[in-house]
Amino acid sequence: MNTGRLVGIILIVVGFGVAVIAGLWLALQVSATQLSAGGALVGAGIAFVPVALLVGFGIYMVVQGGREAVAESSMQQQRRLLDIVKSRGQVSVSDLALEMRISMDTVKDLVYQLVGLQVFSGYINWQDGILYSAEASKLRELDKCKNCGGEINLVGKGVVVCKYCGTEYFLT
Repeated sequence: MNTGRLVGIILIVVGFGVAVIAGLWLALQVSATQLSAGGALVGAGIAFVPVALLVGFGIYMVVQGGREAVAESSMQQQRRLLDIVKSRGQVSVSDLALEMRISMDTVKDLVYQLVGLQVFSGYINWQDGILYSAEASKLRELDKCKNCGGEINLVGKGVVVCKYCGTEYFLT
């Protein structure tokens, strides 16, 4: 569990604790006739402010912590995919999906994210489903598609698609 969520939960518990303590104290004062009903109402209104702040900020922290956990999970998946592909040189997309326990569409999204972050270069033909890791400098020397042999022009950064077979080259 990340720190933001933990702090949020603690704030919510503390807020409800303050509400219970304030409510019990006000009830005790009214029952002992030391406080009128109107005074108890004013006291409850005053106690509501810190309770609302604690609980509200606690809820905000829990929600924000959840968003951070999702982003952190995505980064871990990206790192894992990159490690697998770079260590093996080539890997089947279906094997990647099985090994990482994610869908093939998620694998595709992660690959495009890594290309966008300019940390992955290589190529893939989605029909064959094999992802190849390659140094961008070696890819730029190619003038023919590695899959079909068609003429390609690998310039710039990002994704270049072979117009003959659809093989995608990822350049960083």
